Amino acid sequence: MHHFIPHTIFGNTFLLSSQRCVFWEEEKILILSDLHLGKTGHFRKSGIAIPQAVFKEDMQRFISLLQFFKPKQVVIVGDLFHSVDNKEHDLFIRWRKDILQYPIALVKGNHDILEREWYEQAAITVVEEQLSIGAFIFAHDITKDISSGTSYIFSGHIHPCIVISGKAKQALRFPCFYFGSQYAVLPAFGRFTGMHAITSKKNENVFAIVENKILPVVN
Repeated sequence: MHHFIPHTIFGNTFLLSSQRCVFWEEEKILILSDLHLGKTGHFRKSGIAIPQAVFKEDMQRFISLLQFFKPKQVVIVGDLFHSVDNKEHDLFIRWRKDILQYPIALVKGNHDILEREWYEQAAITVVEEQLSIGAFIFAHDITKDISSGTSYIFSGHIHPCIVISGKAKQALRFPCFYFGSQYAVLPAFGRFTGMHAITSKKNENVFAIVENKILPVVN
């Protein structure tokens, strides 16, 4: 099931999806971060038995979102891939041939270390530091020196989540969208990723993904 709620920034509407992505309505752009494709293959090469089904599930979610939103462009805010080339990268190329009608721009993250020729083969436009579209900037890591001016920044990198603690000292972690006054941090699209707990302050907005629904977090 696909659940989403709207969030407005600078008069623009962004649909926050329970599938860990954002759709910018005015520009028809699908925004994702931290897919970390190939991570399961990287672990298997190291002798750790991670099923390839994890990779296939993420790719199927990605393609279903393309079919649902029919975006004019896809912007990936870093870490599309996880490491050096492996068999899952070859599988991605096969998937990509079926979705060539969707232009993909990748703002390079710290894990995007493949050769430029590979990205060209995959029909992916690579941006080194930041991508500007209208009043918005897309950059992987907000902790780096990003020249934003009056623009609003969409970032990724830290895989944000919120932690809910129970009376019996148990704790549950839920991926989330974070929106501050100057920048946003998107949840990791890839499900085989770690998460970094955040806390929100007054006038900040956090939306948790809980059981395939988007829920506002009350400060």
